[in-house]
Amino acid sequence: MIEPLTLFGVDRLKVLGRRPSLSAGQRIYAVGDIHGRLDLLNELLAWIDTDIGLRPTARPIYVFLGDYIDRGPASRETIDRLIEHSEANECIFLKGNHELIAIKCLSDRNLFDQWMRLGGMETLVSYGISAQGLANGRNIVELQAAFHRALPQVHFRFFRDLQPFFVCGDFFFVHAGVRPNVDLTRQKESDLLWIRDEFLSSNVDFGKIVVHGHTPTLEIEVGSNRINIDTGAFATGRLTCLVIEESSLSAVNTF
Repeated sequence: MIEPLTLFGVDRLKVLGRRPSLSAGQRIYAVGDIHGRLDLLNELLAWIDTDIGLRPTARPIYVFLGDYIDRGPASRETIDRLIEHSEANECIFLKGNHELIAIKCLSDRNLFDQWMRLGGMETLVSYGISAQGLANGRNIVELQAAFHRALPQVHFRFFRDLQPFFVCGDFFFVHAGVRPNVDLTRQKESDLLWIRDEFLSSNVDFGKIVVHGHTPTLEIEVGSNRINIDTGAFATGRLTCLVIEESSLSAVNTF
């Protein structure tokens, strides 16, 4: 089911002293960290279809903030669904730290232990790699080879082509956040995908409102310079969508 959310603190959002906005005719649907919850993704996409039908717009843009895989039960199926959705819709797919590690594991076996700690086992199982073999301590060389064989080329291209950020109007969309006091055009990918405390505690005006995920919270989080829409879908069942149109902001989540 879908639940409309009240966005507390929206009036505090300011870019260079004014309320942020998009160009007329655009509507953005920004979706937080999915983490293999295909069920929640399907529910949210169905709601968006209904919303566009009820409130037509010239240019709906879907922005997905990364972390499509790991932890949840249906990583492979989630990637299939996102690719399918992009064939008929304008979609921006951002890179999350989980996709970064997964694709690096194809060439760097030293990252496998870290990936497993971050929920990679569930992803490998979704690609048909034996859970029993994983539980029995299959060596990393075998796992790497199995992942190479199991990963479809279309999925490899999807991971390869993920974007580090997306800018639209007064909004900067990114997986984790940005480093304060560094121009948005000069950010390091490592910060865009991993940063937490220094970004989350900053009150500086970034020149855009940063819409991000990566740090799960029970409710959508609105600051003066950022909006966090990672509501921990894999554990909570809440997958959040932020809807932006001109200077209007609203949100829904699954429950």
